[in-house]
Amino acid sequence: MKALIIQKAGLPVTPNIELVQDHPKPEPGPGEVLVKTEASALNRLDIWVGAGMPGAEEFPRISGSDGCGRIEAVGDGVDDAWIGKRVMMNAAKPAADNPYPDRAPALPDLHMIGEFEQGCHAEYFVGPATQVLDIGELDPIEAAAYGLTHLTAWRMMLTRASLKAGQWVLIPGIGGGLALAALNIAGHLGCRTIVTSRHQWKLDRAIELGAQHTILDTGENWSKQVREITGKRGVDVCVESVGGAIHDSVLKSLARGGVMVTCGTTAGFEAKTNLQRIFWHQLTIIGSTMGDMDEFRQAVSLFQSGSLRPTIDRVFTPEQGHEAWGRLEAGEQFGKIVLDWT
Repeated sequence: MKALIIQKAGLPVTPNIELVQDHPKPEPGPGEVLVKTEASALNRLDIWVGAGMPGAEEFPRISGSDGCGRIEAVGDGVDDAWIGKRVMMNAAKPAADNPYPDRAPALPDLHMIGEFEQGCHAEYFVGPATQVLDIGELDPIEAAAYGLTHLTAWRMMLTRASLKAGQWVLIPGIGGGLALAALNIAGHLGCRTIVTSRHQWKLDRAIELGAQHTILDTGENWSKQVREITGKRGVDVCVESVGGAIHDSVLKSLARGGVMVTCGTTAGFEAKTNLQRIFWHQLTIIGSTMGDMDEFRQAVSLFQSGSLRPTIDRVFTPEQGHEAWGRLEAGEQFGKIVLDWT
């Protein structure tokens, strides 16, 4: 089968991408399904995996944590009725049972398909039957673009930050898949939104998608602009995936009792924190990672109903894999980059 392979670890990742024509086709194990890929989508995780992050150190490897296609075969213990169904996959599967059952509540340790094991950027991929959803005849390109980012944003905003309709939401770094998914969900809930970007054209596009206020990030602290927009109040929730470079701006943008929920650090892991501000303003900083199948069903239901659709940057063929990775790595995209395997 065709597969886009990361041949070795290193940055930049793009030079290490190779389209292989005769990669071995996977076989479904017990409890698994074999999916003939129709579309897969790139995520920032594809760059981290290509860089050789801990847990993804064996090369060559296939990354990819967003996949959609039709089930061609099933493993032992899986109903044959799945065969022929178009599915999208939640790549965040529980790694193991809670090792500390006496400590409750406990969050499951997630094991990412496309990170710790072979992913979706190939003509076929396998995954647990418990991690796929039947989506009928919905568009596979949009399905691949929707899944992981909307699941991650859903968990961040609804489960972790307890976002309420009508609240103020700050979304830094608009243009990436996660930030646009957050804008999607915030708009659906009727929240008031502020987005930031280093590029004016991305802010202009965000306004077209429903963002109400924009801030051009020039590298200076932009929290005063947030305060001006909100009448000195600040925002209730910041959906943060940029990292250390904007940490101080985010904290100073939060209203009393505000929440910063973070899922990533594309601009650096290290951040200097004013602890006095946190306790004096009773702020909350929350980490969030991916999401479980209940959250996946909730997020995908809005796609299935037509209430939410992903923003797609460009669709590439597998033969254009270098170009696809290069666009993501350069940060040139606005929305999801998708690979069409049909």
